[in-house]
Amino acid sequence: MKLLEQKTKENLRREEAAQRLREIADELSRQNDLRFVRDGIQYTLDVADDVEFVLEIEVGDTKSEIEIKVKWGVGSSSAPKSD
Repeated sequence: MKLLEQKTKENLRREEAAQRLREIADELSRQNDLRFVRDGIQYTLDVADDVEFVLEIEVGDTKSEIEIKVKWGVGSSSAPKSD
């Protein structure tokens, strides 16, 4: 059962997308959590120390894609909390 899902889709320049990835990486490495805003409420998601990292690259005739996933087991402390 999903408690919360946040999905963002934007058209950005490659450099802007890289900057977004750096910001997420910095949050994970410095604060061990990820913060996001949904419907005007800021949430903090605790990220476990041990995660599964998935990198998927698809190359097609008309479109290519890089998909990055970071997964971890959810305990009672990993549920999103509103700040």
